Amino acid sequence: MAMEARLSLRQSQSQRVVMTPLLQQAIQLLQLSTLELQEVVQKELLENPLLEELPETPETPEAPDSREAPVEPDPRVAQASETPPTTEATTRDERQTDELPFDLTAVMFDDHEERSLVAQEDRDELPFENIVRSVSSLTDHLGEQLRFTTDDDVIRKIGTEIIGNLDEDGYLRAELSEMAERCKVTVEEVEKALAHVQGFDPAGVAARSVQECLLIQLKADPNPDPVSVEIVAEHFDDLSRRRYPDIARALKLPLDRIMESVEEIMGLEPKPGRRFGGNDSRYIVPDVVVHKMDGDYVVTLNEDGIPRLRVNSLYRSLLRNSGDDARQYVEQKLRSAMWLIKSVDQRQRTLRKVSQSIVKFQKEFLDKGLPYLKPLSLRDVGEDIGMHESTISRVTTNKYVETPQGLYELKFFFHSGIASGDGVMVSSVSVKKQIQDLLANEDPSKPLSDQEVAQILKGRSLTIARRTVAKYREELGILPSHQRRLMPKKR
Repeated sequence: MAMEARLSLRQSQSQRVVMTPLLQQAIQLLQLSTLELQEVVQKELLENPLLEELPETPETPEAPDSREAPVEPDPRVAQASETPPTTEATTRDERQTDELPFDLTAVMFDDHEERSLVAQEDRDELPFENIVRSVSSLTDHLGEQLRFTTDDDVIRKIGTEIIGNLDEDGYLRAELSEMAERCKVTVEEVEKALAHVQGFDPAGVAARSVQECLLIQLKADPNPDPVSVEIVAEHFDDLSRRRYPDIARALKLPLDRIMESVEEIMGLEPKPGRRFGGNDSRYIVPDVVVHKMDGDYVVTLNEDGIPRLRVNSLYRSLLRNSGDDARQYVEQKLRSAMWLIKSVDQRQRTLRKVSQSIVKFQKEFLDKGLPYLKPLSLRDVGEDIGMHESTISRVTTNKYVETPQGLYELKFFFHSGIASGDGVMVSSVSVKKQIQDLLANEDPSKPLSDQEVAQILKGRSLTIARRTVAKYREELGILPSHQRRLMPKKR
């Protein structure tokens, strides 16, 4: 094949951003919560000898030692960190005027990967009750079923007593006679209420023994295996001791048939309350606090536990007096230290700007509560403070704000809107709240259909389609009207 020279043109960007580890660190810091940021900073303090924590009380500056020659700035380090090594330890106020040596907004967005929160609403949005990400307790889960499955006041009273005496595994730890005495009812009525509660999810709850727990789960099947039921009911001691041949002889069945039932029994849950994590409490520390002062809302960042950082001057002096290997090490650590200091400060400034913008948009919500929450998109906040949507998305990840209306995740404030009759946009969260209130106060014998809810909202100047009502109802975990109508008849 003959070789020939060709001249071709290829268009490319004049500047390319290389995602170095330091740049990745700066972007990741935006997404960290306050507690996670504390861990990162503490880790860097241990690993980087050039980093040190500023003392809480200002120290009296000592006179410089005339014997120590001043450290000359090194052009390589100055270019990398944008701060000469001879610069004195900067204070927090001084550092607030510094910027990172790159355009954070420009390098962080990727339209192919980032999507607006409003665009994600159909797929990712959680019910607004879950804003603290709390896992429903076993007591709450059973109490809700009790309210929906019976309108008998006596059964509700006894059922509440039963649920209150369950341990974290879901077993009943009280005698029926004791509960009958406390509720001033007969033991037979307690047994009736107990059978009602034992029909709740999770299967096997409110049992008084492992044997009863397994039997409840087996009988919950519309077509239970009679062999499995008989093994648990009549041969539980042999089962627990794995005496399977004895069970086979007693039931006059092949051992293989017994082992099929044993396999089914082994797949049951002996601790039905386990998945509710009785003692797994999660405590959320707010990253931002909003106070009302003289009629205005003031945004304060929670910086408790985040050390104030500076560069250790003793190590910087090594830049002048060290050999090439030691000098290279110090240069690397100095560059990393300065980058971390600037990245943390820029994270705090960005979080403050975003929080102040959200407060400005949602002032009516802070004054009056959830029904006055306004629709808000990432683009609205981005245009307000001059940042890209992806920056807003990252900085609101895993962040919580304490407001006069309660504790909320920052992303909670971003929702699409529904136009009201007078042209004002109403937040989808506010609409969900209205739907929940309507269905909570409906007549149990005549539950409202999705179409009826849509008509009621239309009377409130909210034009919303029936399918949208159905969607919001499902996200709230509320059953359709025909199923809610049947629930009070269950016993």
